[in-house]
Amino acid sequence: MKTLSLFLLTIFLSKGCSNQTQNDLANSVVQYTADSRGFHLKIIITNKKASIFQGRGTENPSQEIVIPNEQWNEMVTEFQKINLEQIPNLKDPSQKRFHDGAAIANFKIRYQDKNYETVAFDHGNPPAEIEKLVKSIVALAVKE
Repeated sequence: MKTLSLFLLTIFLSKGCSNQTQNDLANSVVQYTADSRGFHLKIIITNKKASIFQGRGTENPSQEIVIPNEQWNEMVTEFQKINLEQIPNLKDPSQKRFHDGAAIANFKIRYQDKNYETVAFDHGNPPAEIEKLVKSIVALAVKE
């Protein structure tokens, strides 16, 4: 009986620990920015909502959208795959931004009172580890 109780307790505790370590997009703030001389894009994701800023100044007001459930679920899945501690160490796959070949992009996550930020990378060519999430975030700003 003691063995069975110990076994069940071990399983229960291990499941509880794994759920705590899983990234939670709903309780995070994700920000993507891309800038160049003639281009500005800023997208902030907070719990199924996106604030999109395109262009600079007051003539370009922000747009607030509710993220569709299917797209939100895809984003949650990709977010859970990310190792947050490794975000600052991600390698930029190209350097076109050094000669105005691409806008300079940054990706930031605020999760459990900690900030995680990538090094700058080319807009449209994020590090492979965050590529799917970044592309789904940028897709929110594409006007149909």
